[in-house]
Amino acid sequence: MLEIGERAIGLTEIVTASAGSTQISLSPAALARVTASRAVVETYAEGNEPVYGLNTGLGGNLGYRLDPTSLAAFQVQMIRGRTIGVGPAFPETVARIQLLCRIIGLAQGGAGISLAVLEGMIAMFNRGVTPCIPGRGSIGAGDLGLAAHMAAVAIGRGEAWFEGRRWPGAEALAAAGLLPVTLGAKDGLGLLNTSAVTCGHATGVLADLADLLIFATATAALSLEGYAANPGIFDPRLAEARPAGGQVCAAAMFRQILAGSYLYDAPSRSIQDALSFRVLSQIYGPLLTAFDTAAEAVALEINAAADNPLVLAEDGVILSTANFHTPAIALAFDSLAIALCHLASASIQRTIKLMDARLSGLPKYLSPIGGASVGFNALQKTASYLHAEIRLKATPASLDSIPVSETVEDHAPNTPLTIRKLEEQLLPLRLLIAIEAMTAAQAVDLRGKPALSASTTILHAAIRARVPTLGEDREIGPDVDLIDGIAQNQALLASLRESFKGLSLNPLLSGA
Repeated sequence: MLEIGERAIGLTEIVTASAGSTQISLSPAALARVTASRAVVETYAEGNEPVYGLNTGLGGNLGYRLDPTSLAAFQVQMIRGRTIGVGPAFPETVARIQLLCRIIGLAQGGAGISLAVLEGMIAMFNRGVTPCIPGRGSIGAGDLGLAAHMAAVAIGRGEAWFEGRRWPGAEALAAAGLLPVTLGAKDGLGLLNTSAVTCGHATGVLADLADLLIFATATAALSLEGYAANPGIFDPRLAEARPAGGQVCAAAMFRQILAGSYLYDAPSRSIQDALSFRVLSQIYGPLLTAFDTAAEAVALEINAAADNPLVLAEDGVILSTANFHTPAIALAFDSLAIALCHLASASIQRTIKLMDARLSGLPKYLSPIGGASVGFNALQKTASYLHAEIRLKATPASLDSIPVSETVEDHAPNTPLTIRKLEEQLLPLRLLIAIEAMTAAQAVDLRGKPALSASTTILHAAIRARVPTLGEDREIGPDVDLIDGIAQNQALLASLRESFKGLSLNPLLSGA
């Protein structure tokens, strides 16, 4: 059971609860907050003071005053008229996270939601009714047009997943033994005015990226062993001499991952290796910091009362806000996407240098037969393509916006797009790292299979369980796809995570 409302809920908890059969409930403190906030809404609903979305229209219709008898009906109209999402829906696993994110936000009390409506949302989550939410239609100034698809299911419209298939919303509720909720004043806006769709998507993407970073870090360590690189570059004294963001932690991470490696026992081949090997802690430090910044921004948003207008129960007032605006998340994800480009650039350079006999001291192109053998060389073209795609997806998306709603809404951070394009980086990045992993495993084998660290031993064994050492030229594109599958194997990732305990800057990365 996950109790909501007593404390901030972490991203790892959200992912875990959404993926399984965890039941959720409101804490006594949350019940008190929601009840108190609702009382404020009902007081305003009986008065004459204009309150945005309670007794006025929205956006360009702000000047329109609603008749007191139409307040409840307007909430349904509000949802129907703003159900504007288009394109393929988010996966059910992501939509379930998005639903939980909105429940957590409503439990803060800022929306002034009716308790019965919030309990209806909780019942949907607990019974496994998950709204189908299209993936496109939000500009990051709140997710009204996408959250409307979530709200539509609550009132018996829209579509939902239930028991493995998509149903009309009303039928899904009925099959789960639930009834549609009845909306009162401001309830529709309470369901819509949120960034929960954005935050739920972001949470899922960060969880996937965390897995990828574990694989990428272990792969980089295997490359160091394949190259017979100098591990002295991770000396803590060097990191602490210029403790740039995350660098000390990253150097410690690589020292622990390489613990027990032959690199510490054998004389180094070179005083200074190529930068792609030497600057790993300098690249990973800012990357882990950027990851942490994004995760913290998302977690803050999920656990905040970011509603507009905001009900302040203690003061008995409802005030207009702009807290639905999410540039902090947008800028964090744009920065994280750029940081991943640096990771990709170093990865492809290590791959190329492992194939260069002059630099690695190994057979040309890592081919044991030599002569006209192409070995791994042709894969450099594939890696170059993947690197270009990763760079393309790093182009910032938060830099401009189109004024909408009679130019009242004249700024938007495009947060959902910053998240989507980072998500689209993950496949080419994972494939690029898979190429490095296959190349590094071959280099280790050609170096006579020296004693590897515990982590790289696990990774090398997983690769060799699916992909044999290259003896003669063969089709190796399919081998990369096999290693991509290995990179997503949860049992392997769980084993590798043991090397990250106590080192990562973020619980999502450590599996904590």
